[in-house]
Amino acid sequence: MLNATWIETFTVLAEEGHFTRAAQRLNMTQPGVSQHLRKLEQQLGQPLIVQAGKGFTLTAAGAGLRDLGLARRAQERALREAIAPDRPDAGLVRVACSGSFAMLFYPHAIALMQSAPRLSIHVEAAPQARVLEGVLDGRFDLGVTDRDPRHPRIAADRIGQEELCLVLPAGHAVPSGLADLQALGLIDHPDCHRYADDLFALNFSDEFDGADRLRVRSRVNQIGQIPAPVAQGVGYTLLPRSGLAAFSQADRLRIAALPQRRHHELWTIIPRGHPPSARLDRVLAVIRALAADLA
Repeated sequence: MLNATWIETFTVLAEEGHFTRAAQRLNMTQPGVSQHLRKLEQQLGQPLIVQAGKGFTLTAAGAGLRDLGLARRAQERALREAIAPDRPDAGLVRVACSGSFAMLFYPHAIALMQSAPRLSIHVEAAPQARVLEGVLDGRFDLGVTDRDPRHPRIAADRIGQEELCLVLPAGHAVPSGLADLQALGLIDHPDCHRYADDLFALNFSDEFDGADRLRVRSRVNQIGQIPAPVAQGVGYTLLPRSGLAAFSQADRLRIAALPQRRHHELWTIIPRGHPPSARLDRVLAVIRALAADLA
């Protein structure tokens, strides 16, 4: 079997690309680093680096050994996390949700980490399908979705709902028909057509013939920037209420009171059969409270 210490020495050498820096990082002498390299090359029967002036490049075998070293590190970290005491203020929680819910949740995640310096929270904004895939394959510990996926390996919990909002400039009148909105123009974004087909079909059924027929004034794919042109009077948009919660110019926006309101459900999903850790329970409590406020 390959010596684990030699592999770590080589992994650091590959990361640093320099014998002296690797030795300093490992608190070793440079000849010691070279000795570990030679022993690995002898054991594997082929060179791991090719000298290039004062530097070097990795051979194919060297690149493979570096990847093995990085994978072993990750496995060791995962093992340490798995066997560490279950504490609410330490460890890693990986959360995936829509971009709008991420905007609402992330400031609260920061506050949690400020109060617990050993707690790490990774938040990824992702489409609904990728949220489910990530929870299933272990990339995420927790997902927030707009429906119960009804999957045998997923435990889902309905935590509330949020309104799908027609967002107008603050001084704009509530539209009497779709023509008023067409004159203003849509601020489009990746989920906007789906929202329009949902909300406009309820409220403008006689005029609405598909989101692809709406007049687009501007398009943006950064969730935090979507309300900005609306606040400046440039157009209107459609967003879940969570997408407006963290917007700094909310006083320059108006949420239109339409005759038919539309709400999207909010569900948390976690792997079935894995009791939540104390730190995950702590994050779940915050997310449930946010969902209750949205309702």
